[in-house]
Amino acid sequence: MPQPRVTIVGAGRMGQGLALALLAGGHGVTLASRRVHPVSAPLALHSGSLATAAVGADSVILAVPDEAISRVAGELAAGGTVAAGHVVLHLSGLLDRSALLALAPTGAALGSFHPLQTIADPATAAERLAGAFVGIEGDERALARGELLAAALNMTPVRVGSAAKAAYHAGAAMAANYTVALAGVAERLAREAGIPAAAAARIFLPLVRGAVANLDLGPAAALTGPVRRGDARTVQAHLEALGPNDRMLYRGLGLEALRLAREAGLDEAAAARVEAVLREEG
Repeated sequence: MPQPRVTIVGAGRMGQGLALALLAGGHGVTLASRRVHPVSAPLALHSGSLATAAVGADSVILAVPDEAISRVAGELAAGGTVAAGHVVLHLSGLLDRSALLALAPTGAALGSFHPLQTIADPATAAERLAGAFVGIEGDERALARGELLAAALNMTPVRVGSAAKAAYHAGAAMAANYTVALAGVAERLAREAGIPAAAAARIFLPLVRGAVANLDLGPAAALTGPVRRGDARTVQAHLEALGPNDRMLYRGLGLEALRLAREAGLDEAAAARVEAVLREEG
């Protein structure tokens, strides 16, 4: 059976990481970038144009920023090397196959492949991607190829409808980016409470790790703390200690925590008392 070949356009951390992981999974990989810069061994940048990089590939993956996807697709279309036998995928969590519209006349299958994982070091990508989920979208042939690529990366593919990508991506941002933002808020509140900066930067990390580990049980079962206990007095004290912006954030998250607490079986009378405190203005 011939070795599957993938061309990856874009040699940032995710592009290099996917290239290394696919190499480890038995794929032939060509890595192309408009900008020449060092890449992780044993990778080497394709020395020709982006269009010539697609020659001989089964799949072309655009690992470029969202705003560059349509432009790169147009460049590939103009190069004349992408044909009906190709599958072209981009990595955007927000955009759908229409970002590749310039390639539609070629007959290539078009779609998106969005790994739900962060890659800080390309060398660890294979390990980081294994076990993670990947959102796939596009026409049927693109979806089938996305599932094959996911299998090669030991990832779990989930099909996402084009119209649902914005909501799906908002969920990803909440889970990853805003978790980091909340950790920043917690650190700031610790400093404001008089905890030395060096300790404040790390004081909640074991707590966060424990909460994340509990999520294997599901959000409702994982929830702990005053809202889960129905402790309206503690919730009130928290609100009184916070400034206006932090109070608004706490109220919104508290109401979502209350939904989970109710799902987990919190007594309705206690839940109603917590809700009244969370919704009280002032």
